[in-house]
Amino acid sequence: MKKILLISCFLLIAAKGFSQQFSLYNTGTLFDSFENPSQRTFIPDTSRKWASNFLVPNFDGNFLLKGDAQSTLLSRAFNSKYDNSALQIGNGAMNRVSANASAYELMVKMFASLNGYEELGFFLETKSEGRGAFSNETIGLFNGPSAFPNNIYDNVLNNHFYNQIYNDLGFTYREKISNQVAVGFKFGFLMGIDYTKLDIYESHLSFDRLNDAATISLRGKYQYSKGPGSFDQRSFYPSSRSPGFQFSAGLSYTTDENITFQGNIKDLGFIHWYSNSTVNNFDNTITVNGLSSAKREKNIYGSIYDLIKSGYQNTSFNSSTNGRAELSATKTFYLSDDNMFKYIPTLIASKELFYDGVAGAMVNRFQYKSVSASIMGSYDNLNLFNVGLQLMYKPNNMEVFLGSDRLLNTATFAGSTGKGSTYTNGSYTGADIYLGFAIKFGPVIEHPLNANTIPDGNKGFLARLWNRIFKAY
Repeated sequence: MKKILLISCFLLIAAKGFSQQFSLYNTGTLFDSFENPSQRTFIPDTSRKWASNFLVPNFDGNFLLKGDAQSTLLSRAFNSKYDNSALQIGNGAMNRVSANASAYELMVKMFASLNGYEELGFFLETKSEGRGAFSNETIGLFNGPSAFPNNIYDNVLNNHFYNQIYNDLGFTYREKISNQVAVGFKFGFLMGIDYTKLDIYESHLSFDRLNDAATISLRGKYQYSKGPGSFDQRSFYPSSRSPGFQFSAGLSYTTDENITFQGNIKDLGFIHWYSNSTVNNFDNTITVNGLSSAKREKNIYGSIYDLIKSGYQNTSFNSSTNGRAELSATKTFYLSDDNMFKYIPTLIASKELFYDGVAGAMVNRFQYKSVSASIMGSYDNLNLFNVGLQLMYKPNNMEVFLGSDRLLNTATFAGSTGKGSTYTNGSYTGADIYLGFAIKFGPVIEHPLNANTIPDGNKGFLARLWNRIFKAY
């Protein structure tokens, strides 16, 4: 939907604000261990030594759209016409959209040592992060001047959004440093693929209805950078053109009552976009003609795009990645005498470090042998309540899962995308789906009393480092 200004691109990105799927917390999956570094993947005497997704992407993607423009954008996208009945024009009412997507193309992890329960992992992941706030008037303008009762408006086109896409190549390390405490780290080398950010701080809109034209004045800042190619397959190849770094750390503590608390700082990092990137501080006026013609969308988009790019400079800049702080608590309850049937509730709180996103969730996982189902409820600072469902098959050395943290909205959206559908504004429009697969292989991890080979008896890396520092001083 390139014609609906720059904002509508979010409708083509299956993503949301929080890339972490809450329902995968404490599942012991390979995906869980990469997202939450202190989480273990292997269980001695049960698991095999290596785990990998064998290049089968572990993917999650969803989007969220909240505000009066839902009906307008959905009707335009799927019915090829505008429905502006819900738009309130003249008061600068804003719509919120948040976007995130991720896919682990490669995940490999190995169990390194029984003394310390060390785990080492390597991964390649591609991520898209984005969010935006845009006015009703911005969307209404693409259907011409008919929705605007007045001829002059100030600051009704003050929009803000950004989206960045990058590859993340790195490794993880996890160690159990005592019977109750485990720590984990995740380090990633980032490779920027695409970055777009637009901030409009002041705007003016006036209509010349006699000549079917409008004058638009905008003041703001536009930043853009891209990798090799024209956002095609070549653009996603690993490249050091726009490098960066990302860091995650996790700590888990299990009490005497077998309650496990887990804290994580996730995806804290930056990207240095290369020197041929575009930066423009614009303050200009343009005239758009043919507002009621069949080419009005093309005319408006082209004119505004020329305005925000006029006078640009090529220079480098830095951007941050969407870091988060999360805290969880979980406990396992056995519901049968043979311990085959379990109930595992998890409470989670999540806060974005550089933005206002806050969310809380409760995940209720019911597991019978190798099959589990999770029912999740979450609430965020946009006053949105979500219900999710996850199904998982996870024997000792294999895992397959499929789920959605916005099940009801996903079903509603999927059923409303056909031409001829009608739309009514609800609290928000959104969709969410995630899936994953991994297999463990190699020899079975054995405790010394059960082992067919003699272990080396070496301590974990952190314990050895501690001993060296202590002896040195």
